[in-house]
Amino acid sequence: MAKDKITTESRDLLAKVSDVSTETEYFSPIPAGYKKGKCRYVIVMGTVMSGLGKGIFSSCLAKLMQDKGLKVSPIKLEGYLNIDSGTLNPFRHGEVFVLDDGMECDMDLGTYERMLDQNLSGSNFSTSGQIYSSVLRKERHGDYLGRDVQMIPHVTGEVKLELRRLAMNSEADIVFVEIGGTAGDLENAFYIEAMRELAYEEGPGSCCFVGLTYILEPKTLGEQKSKAAQLGIKQLMQMGIQPDIIACRADNPVSEQVRQKISVFSNVPFERVFSMHDSSSIYMIPSMLRDCGIDFQVLRLLKIDDRINLRLERKAWAQWCDFTDKIGKEDRQITIGITGKYTSVRDSYASIINALEHAGIALGCKVGIKWIETTEVTDDNAAEHLGDVDGIIVPGGFGVRGTEGKIACIKFARENGLPFLGLCLGFQMAVIEFARNVCGIKDANSTEIEPDCEHGVIDILPEQKKLEGLGGNMRLGGRDIEMKKGTVAWDMFNRQAQVRMRFRHRYEVDPEYIEALESAGVVFSGKAPNQPIMQIMEIPEHPFFMSTQAHPELTSRPMVSQPMFIGLAASSMKRRYPKDDLQGSVDAAKSVCV
Repeated sequence: MAKDKITTESRDLLAKVSDVSTETEYFSPIPAGYKKGKCRYVIVMGTVMSGLGKGIFSSCLAKLMQDKGLKVSPIKLEGYLNIDSGTLNPFRHGEVFVLDDGMECDMDLGTYERMLDQNLSGSNFSTSGQIYSSVLRKERHGDYLGRDVQMIPHVTGEVKLELRRLAMNSEADIVFVEIGGTAGDLENAFYIEAMRELAYEEGPGSCCFVGLTYILEPKTLGEQKSKAAQLGIKQLMQMGIQPDIIACRADNPVSEQVRQKISVFSNVPFERVFSMHDSSSIYMIPSMLRDCGIDFQVLRLLKIDDRINLRLERKAWAQWCDFTDKIGKEDRQITIGITGKYTSVRDSYASIINALEHAGIALGCKVGIKWIETTEVTDDNAAEHLGDVDGIIVPGGFGVRGTEGKIACIKFARENGLPFLGLCLGFQMAVIEFARNVCGIKDANSTEIEPDCEHGVIDILPEQKKLEGLGGNMRLGGRDIEMKKGTVAWDMFNRQAQVRMRFRHRYEVDPEYIEALESAGVVFSGKAPNQPIMQIMEIPEHPFFMSTQAHPELTSRPMVSQPMFIGLAASSMKRRYPKDDLQGSVDAAKSVCV
């Protein structure tokens, strides 16, 4: 009893500590107005290896909670020292996902946005660089009152402060915390320690810890082995974390015997050791979690059963099942070529892959992908690379490598009626290709690629920099696009006067060349409101020739497809099945577009 009393008094004391004092070792900054116990935390950590699907598990579990009427807010904690993901090479880290507020972040934020159908912000993403920068700013300002600033309690305190701010500002019932990498990574140690402290400070029933591990199945042995998983979980336990749930990633369903071993070794009840094996689509994972009862296990652990709305859940789940029931039942198939320079790493184009899947499901058509490395493509061999695809996407990218190959792909698509969708750099390459081969401006180029070119049809413009007030920085985040009436794009977006998409670029179409381009047949069907910044380009006479300076793939959602991807997939279907009447499928798909 005496021990329980001391523990309770300790928690009460540090719940009151919101400013710094040299008189106590309890230091845990708490934002004004924060109410302990109102929000719960689900914390997902990895073991064995990274890239196993922590974001997928976390977002799927968050969706199940959201369906029950609970308000959820995710956050990804990254161990690297970069302030954001903007400078990371796609070969090393996958795509850079851009939020509406302009934050450049990890691709897992895209998984959360798609699964939760929710726009996130910079408060849902943090890096070690952000945490350290904040601590050092406070130290320089004298906020620590002369205390020696340490990893514990100051850096860990800053992490907890971020989580509590998110909980309070989002008014979330549950904050889902995903820690990047694995428990063995040195750069993640302070995050994991912060989570241990958070659970202690918030009290029993406040936090649910999930350990995501990997079950090996060597082909030479022909059986599943759990030793690596056991050792990874042991690392978590040595750091003071007792997992409440173990999610076992594997190629095939994890056997009962292996789950029993994991349960005994980790002190986790057998019913909370979950097999998260490979699935035909990540959108089937919520059903796997629900069938195993993991959602209600979490509710009981967090003691918030009384907050759920079962009537809302039945309705939300019925809608989700209507969507997932279409997966794998497509009666047609098309192939889309993705012509880029990061094609060896599929995560570089994660949002494009998802957007194509969404469009295919909406149209009742399976969308296959052919990866085409553009550094190998020329005018002479473009037909060889593109002859067996039904449409192409020329995606974004930076730098010179592969740009001439992208131009060759666009030329082939324009001249042969091949459905084409250009994204960001793909939009710029389409302008250059048209300027060269239709307008006769033979040396047309981008000043990013050739700084001293005579005809920089793509350029950084002084008047645009003045308008945007961004100097040489990129235009980032959500921007409104003014649509031109009577165009293909205007009709595609259900004849809206304005639409919103996300951007990540520096270079624009030089207004000096707009008249020449339009006279030759280009239509700029979307532009920045009140500014000479072209944002959507089309060729009306072509079966489907559409490109945009934006990244429309970032806003595609499972049950609300992005119109440009619907347009590309529908046109590709008509090319593959010219005798079929597809209008009914196309109209049905357009009715659920963004």
